[in-house]
Amino acid sequence: MTDDPRTLVSTDWLAKHINDPDLRIVDASWHMPDQNRDARAEYDAAHIPGARFFDIDEISDQRSELPHMAPPPEKFISRMRAMGIGDGHQVIVYDTHGMLSAARVWWTFKLMGKDDVAVLDGGLPKWQAEGREIEDMPPVIRDRHMTVTRRNHLVRDVTQVAEASKLDTPQILDARAAERFAGSVKEPREGLRAGHIPGSKNLPFNRLLHDDGTMKDEAGLRAEFDAAGIDLGRPVITTCGSGITAAVLALGLARIGHDDWSVYDGSWTEWGAFADLPVATGDA
Repeated sequence: MTDDPRTLVSTDWLAKHINDPDLRIVDASWHMPDQNRDARAEYDAAHIPGARFFDIDEISDQRSELPHMAPPPEKFISRMRAMGIGDGHQVIVYDTHGMLSAARVWWTFKLMGKDDVAVLDGGLPKWQAEGREIEDMPPVIRDRHMTVTRRNHLVRDVTQVAEASKLDTPQILDARAAERFAGSVKEPREGLRAGHIPGSKNLPFNRLLHDDGTMKDEAGLRAEFDAAGIDLGRPVITTCGSGITAAVLALGLARIGHDDWSVYDGSWTEWGAFADLPVATGDA
């Protein structure tokens, strides 16, 4: 893979730069509620040296009834300063799955106007499989000022997505598993209808990944987007269950130089809950 500190870097890259004074490592691990795993406790027990823990559910807009919606800028600034992350830092984000929630935090930094942020390819599993160092010590925190410029074009709300559904522009791409997209299985969250946004296409996020959780190369990514029926000359809105794996698709688009994308933050947790929004079933 080609290392790019604005999208994706290898474990070799991180090992080489881990002691850089302006590098900040973030553990963005998150698990579905039904997995009965405690991401914070797992971080406390073992993490890449110097990593800070980013609590996706807490660093969010808790005024919303929807889960882990993007935080207001002032809350993001407050939490990042408390984590010792500020202007001028290169941020590397990883998770314990290999590639899942780390992309969501990458997107959150991008949304807040930060470009020097990348996902660790293969995450903690690859790092540990290579026998690299982990620790259970909390990092030394030094406060640094942070400024934020929210990029509203990187996020879409339900009204904008409903318009895109009717007009077929931008294209809507759903990262959920094919069975959930088709509506042939029950949604994992209670109270949600099964199916997908009318007019949307399906590309399960793991299709962009190798079995070890690393991301495919540019040719492989382009092939997957093409197979899903996406025109890479047009804008794309990515969606999923609750805005987590939609960011994996966004990262994949960024990796191939397609920058006209946005994430539907509410995703199916919002769309599937409202009876007045149309739902399609079956294959795309």
